[in-house]
Amino acid sequence: MSLLVVGLSHRSAPVSVLERAALHVDAQVKLLQDTVAAEPATEAAVLATCNRIELYADVDKFHAGVAELSTLLAQHSGVGLDELTPYLYVHYEDRAVHHLFSVACGLDSMVVGEGQILGQIKDSLARAQELHTAGRLLNDLFQQALRVGKRAHSETGIDRAGQSLVTFGLEQLASGTVVQDWALGKKALVIGAGSMSSLAAATLARAGVSEVVIANRTAERAERLAEILNDSGDSDVVARAVPMDSVPDELTRADVVVSCTGATGLVLTAEAVASAVPGAGAERGWVAQLGADEVPPRFGSGAAPAARLPAGSAAEENCPLDLAPLQATPGFSVLGEAAVAGMAASELEQHAAWVDNAPRPQGAVALVDPLAEADAIAALAATAAVIGRVPERRKPEPVAEIPRPAPSLFLLDLAMPRDIDAAVHRLAGVRLVDIESLAEASADAPMAADVDQVRRIVADEVAAFGAALRAAHITPTVVALRTMAADVVAGEIARLDGRLPGLDDKQRSEITQTVRRVVDKLLHAPTVRVKQLAAEPGGAGYADALRTLFDLDPETVAAVSRAEDSTTDEEGRGSA
Repeated sequence: MSLLVVGLSHRSAPVSVLERAALHVDAQVKLLQDTVAAEPATEAAVLATCNRIELYADVDKFHAGVAELSTLLAQHSGVGLDELTPYLYVHYEDRAVHHLFSVACGLDSMVVGEGQILGQIKDSLARAQELHTAGRLLNDLFQQALRVGKRAHSETGIDRAGQSLVTFGLEQLASGTVVQDWALGKKALVIGAGSMSSLAAATLARAGVSEVVIANRTAERAERLAEILNDSGDSDVVARAVPMDSVPDELTRADVVVSCTGATGLVLTAEAVASAVPGAGAERGWVAQLGADEVPPRFGSGAAPAARLPAGSAAEENCPLDLAPLQATPGFSVLGEAAVAGMAASELEQHAAWVDNAPRPQGAVALVDPLAEADAIAALAATAAVIGRVPERRKPEPVAEIPRPAPSLFLLDLAMPRDIDAAVHRLAGVRLVDIESLAEASADAPMAADVDQVRRIVADEVAAFGAALRAAHITPTVVALRTMAADVVAGEIARLDGRLPGLDDKQRSEITQTVRRVVDKLLHAPTVRVKQLAAEPGGAGYADALRTLFDLDPETVAAVSRAEDSTTDEEGRGSA
C-alpha cells in the first residue's frame, strides 16, 4: 500500500473555486466513508481548512487511486470533475509526506508560519479515527506531522515569518496603522463561535477593543466564549453573547465585524450592510452624487468634463462590459481609447451597440460631436477590423482615483465559502477584507530567514519517516520468520524428548537453550541487516525476498500486521 494525496489549495486554485468546493462537516464524513468503501483505498483522512481541501488515502494502485480520489472530491464538493481537475495537485509516497509536513509547519499556508494549521490537522486525524478510516499509515503520518510542526515552531523563528490569518486580516483592515492603535476603543461584532471566531475575539480583545459581541446559532457556545473573554485578565474588554437574529441591530453599533461560520449561504448581504451604515451606497452612487466640476478627469486634463449623472441613474445597467474607467461618463468616444486599448473588436462592437441604445440622462452634455469625430472613428474601426483589436495609439495617461469616504465599518470575512457578500466592496464607508484579498496581499508578504531552517527540518523528518515506514513494512515478515524458527526449535526439542526420555530437567533445559542460541545467532545478522536495507529507498522488495526464501506463510505475516495495526489504532486514539 502507498500514501496518496489529492487536493487543491489557494496555491493551485482561485478563491472562487475553493469557495464552491468547500466541504462542511457532514460532507467530509461522507467523503471519508465513500473513500474507504472504494476499491483502491483502505485508509482515508480529509484536511479541510479555509484555503485547502485535501484527501489523504492509503492506496494499492496509483493511477486508479488518483482517478477515484479526484472523482470523489468532485462528487462531494459539488464542482464538476472537468472544472475541478485543472486545479488539483497530486502527491505520492515521500512527496505526499513532504507536503503534509510542510503544511504542518506553516510553509504552505496563506500566511507563512501560522500555527492554526496544527489544530486543524489534529481535528482531521480525530475525525478519521472516530470514523475508523485512519489505520496504521495515516495515524503515524498525521501524528508525526503534528510533532514536526511543533518542532518547527519551537526550534526556529518561523512564528516571526507570519501570524495567524486573523492577525494578518486585522493588519489589512488597519491599512498600515498599528493594529493596537487602530482597534483601540472600537466595538467589535464576531459572528460564529468556532476556533477561528474564538481566536478573532481573543485577538480583538488583546488589541484593545472596548466591546466584543458574539453571535452564534448555538447560544451556549457564544455565551461560553463571552464568559471566557470576560474572565480573562489579558484585557478590560466587555463581552456578551447575542442570538443570530440580533446581528442586524448589532451591525449598526459595531465598528469591526469578523465573520467565520460554517454557513453555506451568505450571512451578511450587501443590503444588510448598507442599511446599517449611514450614507453607505454603491460606489457608482457616491460618484454620481459629485458635482459636474468635482468629477476627476478620466483620460487626462484634455478631456471634456463629464456631465453630472443624477443619483440612481441607470445609465450603466446591463452594460455588457465592466469598463470602470468609463463609469460616470455618458456616451462613448475615441477620447476614451486609453481605456479600450487592446480590447477585442467584437467586444468593442458589443459595447458600442449598447451605448448607442442606452438611455441618456436628461440634460446630459455630449462630450464630443460624433460628426466631428467621424474620421477618427472610421480609422479606428478599420484598424480594429484588420488586426482584431483596438490598437494602443499612445501610452494611456494615469487615471485619477476618485477619493472614497473614510470607512466607518470594517469587515473581515474568514469563512469559506464566504459569509459576507463580495458586493460590499463597492459600498462607501465600508472596508471589506476577505479570503480573496488576503491571498493577494500575502503573495507579496516577505518571508523570514527561518523558513530555510524549517525546510531543512522538513527534509530531515521526511527522510526519517520514510526510513521508519520502510523498516516497519518488513517487521511483520521478520516476526513471522522468528516465529517459524521458534516453532522449529520446539518441534526438535519435543522429538529429542521422545528419543532420549531419560534426560533430566537440567539437561533438557541446557539443550533447549543451546539450540535456541544457535538459531538466534544464525538469524540475528540477516534480520538486522534486512531491516537496514529495507529502510533505504527501494528497500521494499526485501520483505518479499524473505518470504520467498524461507517459504513463510503469507497469512502468518498478515496476522502479525493486523495485530500491530490494532495496537497502533488504540495508541493513536489515545494520543490524538
